Amino acid sequence: MKTPLSVAIACALLATAPVIHAQEEAAEDPAAQATTATTDLDRMVVTGSRSPRAVDKIPGAVTIVSQEEVQRSLTLSEDATAVLARSVPGYSESSQAMSNLGETLRGRTALRLFDGIPQGSPLREGNRSGTFTDMGIIGRIEVINGPSAAEGIGAAGGIINYLSKTPTEEGTQATLTSRYSTQFREDSDAWKAGLTVTHKNEGYDLLAAASFLDRGMAWDANGRRVGMNASGSTNDSEADNLFLKWGMNFGEAGMQRLQLSASRFEITGKGNYSWVEGDREQGITDSSIRIPPLGSMTEFNDFRQYALSYSNADLFGGSLTADVYRASQAMRYPAEDGIDRQDPDIAPIGELIDQSEIATEKKGARVSWTRSSLFDIDGLELRAGVDVVEDEAQQLLAITNRVWVPPMVYKSTAPYAQLSWDIGPVTVSGGMRREDGELEVDDYATTWYRNRAFVQGGTLDYQENLPNIGAIWRIADAWSVYASYSEGFSLPNVGIPLRNISEPGQTVEGFVDLQAIVVDNREIGFNWRGARASLGASYYESNSDFGSSLIIDPATEDFILSRAPVEIKGFEASSEFRPSDDWRLTALYSRIRGKTTFGGAGPLDREMGINDISPDKLSAAATWNFSPRGDVTLGATMLFDRDLNEGLPDDQAWAEEHTEGYTLFDLTVNYDFERYGRLSLGIENLTDKYYILSWSQIDFWKNYFAGRGRMFSVTHTITF
Repeated sequence: MKTPLSVAIACALLATAPVIHAQEEAAEDPAAQATTATTDLDRMVVTGSRSPRAVDKIPGAVTIVSQEEVQRSLTLSEDATAVLARSVPGYSESSQAMSNLGETLRGRTALRLFDGIPQGSPLREGNRSGTFTDMGIIGRIEVINGPSAAEGIGAAGGIINYLSKTPTEEGTQATLTSRYSTQFREDSDAWKAGLTVTHKNEGYDLLAAASFLDRGMAWDANGRRVGMNASGSTNDSEADNLFLKWGMNFGEAGMQRLQLSASRFEITGKGNYSWVEGDREQGITDSSIRIPPLGSMTEFNDFRQYALSYSNADLFGGSLTADVYRASQAMRYPAEDGIDRQDPDIAPIGELIDQSEIATEKKGARVSWTRSSLFDIDGLELRAGVDVVEDEAQQLLAITNRVWVPPMVYKSTAPYAQLSWDIGPVTVSGGMRREDGELEVDDYATTWYRNRAFVQGGTLDYQENLPNIGAIWRIADAWSVYASYSEGFSLPNVGIPLRNISEPGQTVEGFVDLQAIVVDNREIGFNWRGARASLGASYYESNSDFGSSLIIDPATEDFILSRAPVEIKGFEASSEFRPSDDWRLTALYSRIRGKTTFGGAGPLDREMGINDISPDKLSAAATWNFSPRGDVTLGATMLFDRDLNEGLPDDQAWAEEHTEGYTLFDLTVNYDFERYGRLSLGIENLTDKYYILSWSQIDFWKNYFAGRGRMFSVTHTITF
């Protein structure tokens, strides 16, 4: 689809059925959501600032995904990232799998947080950090779009912070949720049961939640089982989740708070199905057969975290927050017999099956202090603090207990300071974060396929000053414009280049591919917010002099890291229109283009493909509140056609890429029977359209998958 046409279509639709822009999205109070989905309360965000801050004073695009939107997505499917694909303009399509490979934010890897704690590790990004908890306990999601250093390393594309629910009503409540979904085909049934108990009084509040989810197989619209994802499937799996959060307010006027939280989430494959290869030339997608995989253990995600928080709203004229946390994440992948897994000392070449397993451990502390009216100047605010973290990661070939990526430890101390000043209708902000880190890697030897090369370990130092500056001008009550510059810092998926070393005599300290990724982002945008409508748009440029992108090694059919300059440009828009009190129309549009080089040098003449950059996206939805207790929503998501790197020389023709777009519709209906609970019906892929996921349209390792066909889900929720 050519650029002018796609933009013209998007603008036309945005003019008639828009959605609220990310920066102006309302962050709704959970208590108010229980009675109305349309209440527009204080628009506050805490991600990146550690204390509440009005969204219209943040110079950049911020998306607040409300609890209502999370619940609507859960009514359709249990995919953990589907709500982001529907609600965040720059987020890629959902993979419909345990793996979130190819799911990027504005063309780069995002830092995923759960209550402010990182999920996964940039030391060895395994693309499984999107499935880490039961989405039923999520109260809202805050998304800071674009590179940011606010929450530490790994936020080259932005920050996605999932925030757990908090008790809002006095007394004790218990909420029981049950869900059943089916495609009315053999073994397609799935069911879920969850219980959440909350308690709140003057002394303390408590939230305890447990859930269990059993998934069957997915089928495409042509009546063929969807293949098992080579990086991890949610099909044929079980997931259980335990979550506990306890908080106590104390001191004069309850100005101080102590909070403890603990989370344990595990999703495990049941191991009943094996992958069946398709045929791209014949248009036959990969499928699955009910035969357990030979010689393998089931894949899993096992995520656990513990946190203790203290806050004081009146300390030396400001407010203090302090957190300490510990988290562990283990991810086992499906079995493979690829050439890079072989070792003739263990089995004849071609007969060895092995499984990758990534384990990360992290512990850290975060302290921040906010002071308003600094030096008695109205509107002048200081935010300052320090983050300390120790992040350890390694990767094994689990069946044979071989080291694939050696233990790596990254230690960082990062102080920061941020000033903002409200000068009438203008807010100016700026600050600096100092990343002072150290990466330690043990001595190790690579695998047989990489010539058993001995690599001398060592220590790498990373120091970087990461500034940001921005301004918002509230021109009138309804209009505002903003401009900003910010920098983000990340490590380049360190484990991939380390495991691929094949020449002897290498040292960690001399390996250029381990240099940090520093991304700078320039952005301009506007927002308009009227009585019944809103519209916003932003344009951004994101550049890194020594960036990273994933390409396929034709010998192993696995990923290798390409370090080269990267330039990404994008446009996104979203808005909302309420023609009456009973109707709400929304839409969003995103267009992203990225360029890098061939071979790490030369001009920026290679267009970045589906692994990094999503095709143009347009989403729209219409909600009708047909009664005070019921509503119905019809949604649609369109991905456009895209053609990249056409007409290149033969030695560069491998980069040519063509993806075909598609449009999917979904429907949700909710009705509150009051004392008998709330009943919800969801129909995903309403028209039962047959389509190939965009990422699957490009030939990688075992990835030729069709998307799910029509799926029906019924959810019942009752509170007592």
